[in-house]
Amino acid sequence: MKGLFGLLKRSTPPRGDNDSPDSLLFSTAFADQGVNLAMLVPWEARANEVGAKRLSPARGGNLLQTLWAKDKYMSRLDSACVSRLEHFFDFATVPENRDLIRQGEYGNFMIVLLSGTIAVDRSQPWGERLRLTETRPGNILGEMSLLDSGIRFSVCTSLTECEIAVLSAQALDEMMSADPALAASLIALLARKLSLRLRVVSARLSDNQT
Repeated sequence: MKGLFGLLKRSTPPRGDNDSPDSLLFSTAFADQGVNLAMLVPWEARANEVGAKRLSPARGGNLLQTLWAKDKYMSRLDSACVSRLEHFFDFATVPENRDLIRQGEYGNFMIVLLSGTIAVDRSQPWGERLRLTETRPGNILGEMSLLDSGIRFSVCTSLTECEIAVLSAQALDEMMSADPALAASLIALLARKLSLRLRVVSARLSDNQT
C-alpha cells in the first residue's frame, strides 16, 4: 500500500536517460497504448445515446454509501471517504433495455449499480449471446477497462430502469491530484475485487477440466 501511495503522489515517474516518460494518468492511458481515440467511448457519449437523465448527487450519494457499507471490500471506505468520493462520481438514471457497456469497445469509465438490474452478457463468435450474470445493486461494472485501458470483455444491458454512479478516467485523475489517499484506497479495493473475481473464474475453469 505504501508503494501505491508513493506512485500516486509522484509528479513525474522515474526514468533513465534513454527512456520516454510513461503517463500515470488514466485518461491518457489509451493513447499511450496506441489506441485510436476515435474508438474510445466516454460516458458523456454513452449517456446521450442511452437517454440517461441526471440523478441528484444527494440521492446517488446516499445509495452509494448504503450499498458499499454492506460490501466486504468497499465497506473499508468509511462514510466520510464515500462522501468525498461523491464529488468525483456522476449519478444518472437510465431506461431499461439500454447497452451501457458494449463488448469489444474501449471505454474509460466504470459503473456502480445503485438500483435495478443489469445483465452482463458475452457474444460468442457463432452469434449466441451468453448470459454471464445479472448484477445487483452495489455491483461494479467496467472497472477493469478503467484501470488497465483494455478492451471491454462483455456487454452490460439494463433489464429495468436503473440508477447508477459513474466514475470516469478523467475524474479518477482529478481524484489522484486532489485527494491521493482516497484515490489509492479506491484503486486498491478495486484491485482486490478484481483479483477475487479472477480467482473465482480460474476455479470454475479448473473444475470444468477435472
